[in-house]
Amino acid sequence: MADRPTDPALLEEIHRRVPVGILTMGPDGRLTSANPNARRSLALGDAPEGLDLLADPRVRTAGLDGPLRKAVEGTPTTIRAVSFAPEPGRAITLDIELVPMPGTPGWHQVLAIVTDVTERLNVQRRAELFYQSFLHSHDVIEVTDRQGVLVDVNPAFERVYGYSREEVVGSKPRIVRSPRTPDDVYQRLWNEILDPKKGRWSGEIVNIDRQGREHPILLSIDAIRNAAGEITHFIGVATDLSEQKSFERQVARADRLASIGQLAAGVAHELNTPLANIMLIAESLHRRAPSPWVQGRADALMKQVDAASRIVHGLLDFSRNYPPRVDEVDLTEIAAEAVSFARGKQSMDIEVVEHYEVASLPVRGDRLELLQVFVNLINNAYDAMEGKGTLTISSGVAEGLAEVSITDTGPGIPPSILPRIFEPFFTTKTDGKGTGLGLAICHGIVRAHGGVIDVATELGRGARFTVRLPIVPGRAPPEPAEGAAARGSLAADEVR
Repeated sequence: MADRPTDPALLEEIHRRVPVGILTMGPDGRLTSANPNARRSLALGDAPEGLDLLADPRVRTAGLDGPLRKAVEGTPTTIRAVSFAPEPGRAITLDIELVPMPGTPGWHQVLAIVTDVTERLNVQRRAELFYQSFLHSHDVIEVTDRQGVLVDVNPAFERVYGYSREEVVGSKPRIVRSPRTPDDVYQRLWNEILDPKKGRWSGEIVNIDRQGREHPILLSIDAIRNAAGEITHFIGVATDLSEQKSFERQVARADRLASIGQLAAGVAHELNTPLANIMLIAESLHRRAPSPWVQGRADALMKQVDAASRIVHGLLDFSRNYPPRVDEVDLTEIAAEAVSFARGKQSMDIEVVEHYEVASLPVRGDRLELLQVFVNLINNAYDAMEGKGTLTISSGVAEGLAEVSITDTGPGIPPSILPRIFEPFFTTKTDGKGTGLGLAICHGIVRAHGGVIDVATELGRGARFTVRLPIVPGRAPPEPAEGAAARGSLAADEVR
């Protein structure tokens, strides 16, 4: 086929309609031609041919004068994603190809192909922002196809459930489904996310991680649609509610304890009078009894009244709602006094180790109430060891708080009862040996002092109760006690 001559009109139409900017300049850097797209993108307007591009301040500001010089000298150049401000207050991003075009001797031109990539880069930046948000979200995010097969999960999914991305992609989310979530919940879920008018579902369910631990979560699922409105994927965002539920349980427990305290106070006050009367009658019978048998019965009655009175006093201690008497006291000194006070109770087979890392721990509080706390904890430790073991009392500073720990080498506390040890009337002691109010009272006293009391334990290795209280503000850091060494019998990380 013979070559057809090029139609100049066709070339002109192509030049006018092509979706990129095309311009040429002579060897002196002056504009020789520009198509409408180039004039629009670069805001050339009606600039006449012969415009000195090398001297244009916009070109220089964008750093393009150097590449243009090289191009007119015969060096082809490609420039990617250069920022260009064609007008004040407006910036665009350009890709530019500079191609030297040989011509007659002493004369050649440079062809510049200019592509506005602003929107494309904006889309890329948004996509990168969204993906980084996906990766760094604290909430679990999972993306499935229309059939519910996982196509991606974020690192939060891996952290919460313990499965790696590679393990779950290609499977369905049922891998974390808990039997505690009824089937009808999932049926409603699918009905709503597939509903063209709704396309989303939100609610609370329970999932399980790789270790079988349950996680209450708030799950929201939305349908992802294409340009035609067809569902292609689903995105699920799950907020782990474990901490929130734990906090809610603590608040509910505190409210319950407050209600019990009010009830206990009322009951204790009502019981005090009849108990006092019974004691008076029993004492009178004992003095006037005509026979040893009646005296013995009166003695037994007085002992039972005495036991009931101790419970009443415990109820009053537990239910008290007045603030502690606040003075500056030394927590180390109080702990040492509690050891001396309770020392006579232990058997010869219990070794008592005192280790105070600092000479003094200045706190603000009621000395007698804090002494009551430590005596109670020490007595509990004695009881737990049943006459044989090591009792360690230590003090120090941790995270800016004064702390005293009482550690025993007893059997430890079973996980099943650990959450209940500070509840009133809960006790593991045999009948007659405990009211179940001791730890509840200790907990209330420490909380009233603005502190915390917690326990670390392991079955067969003992338990450590630690009381932490704020140090007196403005005081210098406590000085280490002379001869202070590493803590005795049980390290905290050994029993947590």
